[in-house]
Amino acid sequence: MSDGAKAPLILLAAGGTGGHLFPAEALANVLVARGFRVDLVTDHRVSNYLGKFPAGEVHVVSADTLRGGNPFRLALTLFRLGFGTLRSIFLLRKLKPAAVVGFGGYPTLPPMFAAKLLFIPTVIHDANAVMGRANRLVAKFASAIATGYPRTVQSSLERKATRTGNPVRPAVVAAAQQEYPALSETSPIKLVVFGGSQGARVMSEIVPGALGLLEEKLHPRLEVIQQCREEDLAATETVYRRLGIKAELAPFFSGLPEKIAASHLVIARSGASTVSELAAIGRPSVLVPLPHAIDNDQLANAASLAAAGGAIVIRQNELTPEGLASELTGLFTDLSRLPAMAKAAKAEGRLDAAERLADLVMKVAGVAP
Repeated sequence: MSDGAKAPLILLAAGGTGGHLFPAEALANVLVARGFRVDLVTDHRVSNYLGKFPAGEVHVVSADTLRGGNPFRLALTLFRLGFGTLRSIFLLRKLKPAAVVGFGGYPTLPPMFAAKLLFIPTVIHDANAVMGRANRLVAKFASAIATGYPRTVQSSLERKATRTGNPVRPAVVAAAQQEYPALSETSPIKLVVFGGSQGARVMSEIVPGALGLLEEKLHPRLEVIQQCREEDLAATETVYRRLGIKAELAPFFSGLPEKIAASHLVIARSGASTVSELAAIGRPSVLVPLPHAIDNDQLANAASLAAAGGAIVIRQNELTPEGLASELTGLFTDLSRLPAMAKAAKAEGRLDAAERLADLVMKVAGVAP
């Protein structure tokens, strides 16, 4: 379509963390390539992730997490959600989107409620093996449900569900083209360690100590890239320096897919985007699910990749330097294990998930660019 201003608009709604925004970014790129316009509705946490998001405009709405207990807190939450819904109604009337696509997180509720009230078609995508609470609140009235895993939805909603897989960003698709790095008895061993969008103190507390328990002859071969909370950087750096282990530490890495592709092993949380990207790129991992994740969704995500042979799962209450060192020793001494895990992980990846989701969105919206 030559006149971009008249191209159909698809409004994407996502919570402001990487787990919600990365699949939204992947879909946005496909839709823009197909000639659509894309806007994004999210919250204030979005600043770290907007570098390559192809949104015409970004709209920040008022939202909050629904929690029980304190009546005042609940009333305040409902007020914020109500105010956000009212603002979203005015926003959607102005934008006139052909469809609204929600990726989970409570900031998606106001625009999804507004779309329902204005009879605008809606699609929700849930990246986890267990559907998130925000998506469950809108699943019954959504026009269609896209999932990253089989059996994510309740049986009563199966008629609306399509397994598209989890869309991955263009940077992940590019990284997926890299072969697994060669590994020999003398080559460097490259590790990437991270704890999700909020970091993870447990990684800084356990991983350096575990690496220190490995045979000393391995220390000069180790090359670690690790995400650390700002307050943990100095102490973690001191441990690695003492051990003689080469380490690059930072609170946030913008080029993480490329770093994952260059690694032999990843140690990480098991959020949906992390697991999807590990599978797409095809890298073995030790996964430590967030212990307090709602509905144990991270444990379910990790278990799925582990069942395929692409990951080892260690619950956080069982994560010790000694236990992790034992697992790593086995991985580093049997040179066939890591490449085999990489191959198994790769077999679970879906590089065309964004295309599949775009097909579904276009079908629900009933429009073409």
